[in-house]
Amino acid sequence: MKHIAFDLEGPLSPQDNAYDLMGLFPEGRRIFEVISRYDDLLTLEGKPGYEPGDTLALIVPFLVYHGVKESDIRALAQKASLVPGASELISELQHSHWQVFCITTTYLQYSEHITGRLGIPAHNLAGTVFPLDRFSARLSPADVALVGVIEERMKNLRPDDDAAIRRVLDRFYWVDLPGTKLGPLVHDVKPVGGRRKVQALDQFASSTGQPLSEWVVVGDSITDFRMFEAVEKAGGLAVAFNANEYALPYATIGLASTDISDLVFVLDAWARGKRLAVAQFISARRGARQTGDRDNLQWLSGAPSLAAALQLHKRIRRLVREAAGKLG
Repeated sequence: MKHIAFDLEGPLSPQDNAYDLMGLFPEGRRIFEVISRYDDLLTLEGKPGYEPGDTLALIVPFLVYHGVKESDIRALAQKASLVPGASELISELQHSHWQVFCITTTYLQYSEHITGRLGIPAHNLAGTVFPLDRFSARLSPADVALVGVIEERMKNLRPDDDAAIRRVLDRFYWVDLPGTKLGPLVHDVKPVGGRRKVQALDQFASSTGQPLSEWVVVGDSITDFRMFEAVEKAGGLAVAFNANEYALPYATIGLASTDISDLVFVLDAWARGKRLAVAQFISARRGARQTGDRDNLQWLSGAPSLAAALQLHKRIRRLVREAAGKLG
């Protein structure tokens, strides 16, 4: 039995659920872009106790303030599309005796539906627990009034103005919000990103009796880089699929493609002979055209430069993920 764990948003579904949830109210997407950049800044700084993907905790005040419900999360899941080739790839892997897992930062109300559509068992899913309706029921309008004030200030922030973002949001999240009834609830949300993805993978590895050296993981963003790092260090295979600059440097290989089913040839090589067979497969294809929209493979581990690979991944990432492709 072979083992693979996918991130959800990017490799399997092109949407970003949190981005779409924030889009349910005016200016919500713009506010999310600012918070997403703030998440990048805190992650790169290495803020103690902060993990990439904690964006899903940072947006909680705005979801509560605007009356977003868990049913809204599920409704977006019903409408979500899949990355081309995702259904075919998962079906082929399961037919070929792979155990397929999903480790995602996404709220479980969303990820449970999409992984169910793909046939990934519920017990093979790790995602973010988010009792939004219970949070909302415990709060009065007065408890969330501060959110309306900060929202007006955030509407004037640009996603590329790092200094202003830090000045406004540092005070809101770490000074003002903890003094409200909403503060402890936000603290209770623990998105599965960064080290928490590694913890989830370790739990799956333990339950299957397979060390990380036997695992393939597939991701694309800043929430995945620590999982990539752990698997790469162990001698497994970390696959960056249409990845951004935060994930690509930590992966073993890159796949830039508009169709995730192109990964099947790499996984066949892994099944035959692990990393050596994958390296040989990619080397043998080195003369193939690597500028189209399908099946662009790169061996990244130890590569002297990732500039060309990153340019290609960013281009195809925008094709596949559309508006969500610009998020970190």
